[in-house]
Amino acid sequence: MNSLIKGANGLVGDAPPPVLAAVSGAVGLLLMWRRCQPGLVGLAVMVGFVAAFTPASLAVAMYTIGTAYRKARPLILYTAAACTAVFVSLLTSRPAGNLRESLYTLALVLGMLAVGQTVAFRRDLTLEAQERAQALEREQHLLTERAQVGERARIAREMHDVVAHRITNIVLTANALKVSPAGQSMAEVAQAGDQIRSEGHQALEELRDILGVLTPGRDGLRAPRTPQPDASQLGRLVESAASRGQDVRLKVNGHPEALPDAVQRAIYRIAQECLTNAAKHAPGAVVTLTVECRLDGVHMSIANGPPIQPAAAPPGGGYGLIGLRERMALLGGTLTAGPHDAGFKVEACIPVDT
Repeated sequence: MNSLIKGANGLVGDAPPPVLAAVSGAVGLLLMWRRCQPGLVGLAVMVGFVAAFTPASLAVAMYTIGTAYRKARPLILYTAAACTAVFVSLLTSRPAGNLRESLYTLALVLGMLAVGQTVAFRRDLTLEAQERAQALEREQHLLTERAQVGERARIAREMHDVVAHRITNIVLTANALKVSPAGQSMAEVAQAGDQIRSEGHQALEELRDILGVLTPGRDGLRAPRTPQPDASQLGRLVESAASRGQDVRLKVNGHPEALPDAVQRAIYRIAQECLTNAAKHAPGAVVTLTVECRLDGVHMSIANGPPIQPAAAPPGGGYGLIGLRERMALLGGTLTAGPHDAGFKVEACIPVDT
């Protein structure tokens, strides 16, 4: 039963049982609208409680008020109204009011209000925890997307460096075979063929290592087939360029091979890209490559003079220098490039934490 009917309690306590039942039922029906109008229904139930002593309905109404309101002011007002209703019911009961019964009723009403508040607070905490978990999930998703974008950019830079350098070397070597005198020795032809084969093989190996990270389930299954480029390979890079006819002069001050791996890789890629560009745009020109290790970081300078021979390879789209600037930005460094003494010059500064 949602109401307790007890004769001689309430303003209509002396009415016939059908009247008491009708009033009690009407008070109970009011609870159907308690969720959409908790305050108004609560006040109406309080009036019904004074009229026909319906503590169960009042307890349910107070529970709903406890779950609906969070601020202290409305809770205090409804608590005061409920206490007043219980006090008025005590005064109007016949015979003389039963104080113990009124205290029990008051404890029931206020207890249900406290229970409603507890349920509301727990519900709020649950919703807050869910929203926080969703926010963390969204943040993690954004961080993952950002990491994926950065990894894709890194792979694109590495692929460009590998493809541009190796393919340019193949084109230049093949062009040298084409324009060389017909009377060249078989040993020279075989050497050029070996260079083309070696460059193609190295390009395939490096591309396989770069694209290996894109294959699901293969992380950590094998080590890279080729060593990661670093500053110790600058001499080999210059020798390879010289074997194709480039006049490269390397100057190294300090010990770049002792620098962090990311800095060494950047030094190598800058030198590689600049030598490739010089081979494409300024064939036959002298290229000066300078690497200086200073207290504030590594300073690089790659300069070439004007072209002496016709260009043997098609010009690129300028993405190499864009990739180098992005690489410098990630390391906190700077890179400048532009015409210099009828040629071209690239300067880079890479800070190194000490």
